[in-house]
Amino acid sequence: MIEFPNKDWRDYELLDSGGGEKLERFGAFVLARPEPKALWDKSLAQSEWNRLSHTRFKPGAGFGKAGKEDSGTWERLRAMDDQWWIRYPLGIQGTDGSGRGATMSLRLGLTSFKHVGVFPEQAPNWEFIHRKCLALNHPRVLNLFAYTGAASLAARAGGAEVTHLDSVRQVVTWARQNMERSGMDGIRWIVEDAMKFAKREARRGNLYDGIILDPPAYGHGPDGEKWKLDECLFDMLRTVSSILKPENSFVVLNLYSNGYSAALGETLVREAFDLHFAPAAEVLPSEDHGRPWPCEREGPAPSGVGGMSVAKSSGGSTFAAGARVTSGELALSDKFGKVLPLSIVVRLEK
Repeated sequence: MIEFPNKDWRDYELLDSGGGEKLERFGAFVLARPEPKALWDKSLAQSEWNRLSHTRFKPGAGFGKAGKEDSGTWERLRAMDDQWWIRYPLGIQGTDGSGRGATMSLRLGLTSFKHVGVFPEQAPNWEFIHRKCLALNHPRVLNLFAYTGAASLAARAGGAEVTHLDSVRQVVTWARQNMERSGMDGIRWIVEDAMKFAKREARRGNLYDGIILDPPAYGHGPDGEKWKLDECLFDMLRTVSSILKPENSFVVLNLYSNGYSAALGETLVREAFDLHFAPAAEVLPSEDHGRPWPCEREGPAPSGVGGMSVAKSSGGSTFAAGARVTSGELALSDKFGKVLPLSIVVRLEK
């Protein structure tokens, strides 16, 4: 499974990619930013990149090192605003048009980490979250590592009672501005360490219909708590499994770490939620990929990573049979057809 933003989204375009960079239009402005995954050559000449760009990010000496991505500066090439707004109309990727007319307003700004406040490849996740919330009828949703809150807005627009959590107060304030500009209200804002909060919710017995996670490779809580993805992710997922309702619920896990794959992410989710398949000796062939993938003999053959796996829970799990786990990549496609995969996503549906 590879998913892209819908081409009908008028406020965003990936114009070109290559040479370790990407050239993007956000609303009225064009930005050139580093992109280590763009290993091919640029399709446009460098002179055309310079002509089109309003600004470009110049990495500092620490760029690309763990915890040092904030090293860099923006070089202005043409006049542009320091902050500006784009809009995203929810429902443009829905199969039935659900939610058309619900529009998110998202503030952009030139930060010191090359980011601008929105990750456009996440649009398929926003659509998925919005559709699930509409279908579940006023669910409780927890968004962990929530950044500037596009996923929180998608859930709120779907009628969810949303708790938005991030450890950085400034980005929570940014998210609140996005909510207000979008004409929404009622989101619960929390500045705290995600692991501490999730474990406390588990002790309290609080349950959610939907949980969204977009954890960084490295991070710090507001009181100096340390987060390292390789060491903390499985524990976080196990904790999340204890605060997710056993039926009519969902999880979205997004990962940007270069060392992770869709297969790894899916296995982490299945193990954390005790959704085990049959032993390797009991496999059925995958028609989509030409290789076996473990599955339950009673259930339909899954399509494997990149498709849908249908699992039955192991003994002791509170989850009913038939949980669906899908995994794959979120990507952008430039004007020349080059596909730039940027993150992996795993979705669990009950």
